[in-house]
Amino acid sequence: MKQIDLNADLGEGFGPWSLGDDVGMMQVVTSANIACGGHASDPTTMRKTLLLARENGVAVGAHPGFADREGFGRRLIPLTMEEVENLVASQIGALMGMAALVGVPVDYVKPHGMLNNWAAGNREASDAICRAVKAVMGPDAVMLAVSETELEHAARDHGLTACSEIFADRGYTPQGQLVPRGADGAMIHDVQQAVSRLLGFLESGLMPTVGGAPIPLNAQSICIHGDGPNAYETAKSLREALESDGVTIRAFGGGRT
Repeated sequence: MKQIDLNADLGEGFGPWSLGDDVGMMQVVTSANIACGGHASDPTTMRKTLLLARENGVAVGAHPGFADREGFGRRLIPLTMEEVENLVASQIGALMGMAALVGVPVDYVKPHGMLNNWAAGNREASDAICRAVKAVMGPDAVMLAVSETELEHAARDHGLTACSEIFADRGYTPQGQLVPRGADGAMIHDVQQAVSRLLGFLESGLMPTVGGAPIPLNAQSICIHGDGPNAYETAKSLREALESDGVTIRAFGGGRT
């Protein structure tokens, strides 16, 4: 039987401001990538999101990003590799500290936004991220990385466990990178289109691209952006469609079904 994880970027509010339907999404996804103070969040928001994950049996991952709340971590900040290590290590540590307070394990790391996009195509940045993850979480750490990217390859070379992810609501280039936000085909807002594309991928192993032929990808997890306008509807419809097609929904690192 086919098995897949559903993950979402959650806990992306700050102070009194919330973003997305974290309560609803936690009832659907099996893994939560929790912002840890870079592009969004703060200690109180982290704690609330961790408690939501615990209540719903959802696996938790650290979601470090560029320290750029104004740009929501979606702008490239020209850091040195030492600065990348510092950025990632400090944010993982922050989430692990809050997780310890509420008794929730941090199971994996997934970089956010432009940091993730940069690492996907840049081996030097990927190596810096992997060094930080390994130093803070140990050699058994798990990296959730975009399938067939430099970050996925680097994680394995550093001895980490690499889990491949694909995106429900993002378009791909023929080179396997995500289409840049703002470009035609970057975002998939239609729920049925997203569901149809993913069911086709799970059958064939081939992902449609914008402007090119389908490409082969691996996947242990499907990402749905928690801040999208139809995020909960997409997540719920996708889960229902996958389960109807005989797919078991389970966190790649354990957790609930």
